[in-house]
Amino acid sequence: MSVRLELIQVARLGAQMLGESADLVRDFYRRQWTDAGAGRDRSDRPDLYYTVFTLNGCEALAVPVPDAKLEAWLRTFSEGEGLDLVHLTSLARCWASLGKKRLPAGLPKALLTRLEAFRKPDGGYDNDAKKSHGTAYGSFLALGAYQDLGKFPPKPLRIVQSLKRLETPDHAWNNSPGLPLGSTNPTAGAVTLLRHLHLPLNPAVGDWLLARLHPQGGFTAVPGAPMPDLLSTATALHALASLDRRLTPAQRERCLDFVDTLWSADGGFHGHWADDHLDAEYTFYGLLALGHLSVA
Repeated sequence: MSVRLELIQVARLGAQMLGESADLVRDFYRRQWTDAGAGRDRSDRPDLYYTVFTLNGCEALAVPVPDAKLEAWLRTFSEGEGLDLVHLTSLARCWASLGKKRLPAGLPKALLTRLEAFRKPDGGYDNDAKKSHGTAYGSFLALGAYQDLGKFPPKPLRIVQSLKRLETPDHAWNNSPGLPLGSTNPTAGAVTLLRHLHLPLNPAVGDWLLARLHPQGGFTAVPGAPMPDLLSTATALHALASLDRRLTPAQRERCLDFVDTLWSADGGFHGHWADDHLDAEYTFYGLLALGHLSVA
């Protein structure tokens, strides 16, 4: 199963946890579509990255999407000329969600050829042209795009070699070589990458992730961070599930309470306690976190 389908499957479980609030979230996602047929960003502009989360949220909640308008909008990007890594892989994911019948002939090959321009000498991927090394995030995006387009990355062991350079002494990963401490989201990305490449994982990684659990619930982005956030919580839970590590009942309840504090009656989730905005991305992370907590 691809990363995309895996995330949607878990988010569907999260949707079941919403109970009577599910319709509020469905309405929220309906409002995320712009007149252009795309998902809206935090400034209400059509954006490929936010379209991914709008699409995936609708899929998780069984909300119909404006297929024809979305297809027409995606075609304006042609073969992805001028797109950065994040938006190029978002374009691939959007087409994958629409299905093979709508996918223009020759587009997968063109997109993947363009994707390889973001590959670094160490075998990983990253958006920054100045960097000589890949990042866990960049390689995670690249793997997802290859899966979405029905292919597998060439020379996959080169990705593993890139990740090796990003390992930190505390049994985690970060997005630059030589750092003393790991970070939750790169670590979660690396765990997902290695699992999809069918490689074993050090159990100490699970210990590191569990240590990021905040006393009030949720997970922090880095050791010592003052507050948890929804992205780190969703990705940490996803990685822990990959490692078959489960929370205790008390930890699970605290995490559920944390996610609940980020919920808005407008139908979305905030990213953290200081975040005043609602968007499709963090609302999807809310669904993902709830999905994992439903089986924790």
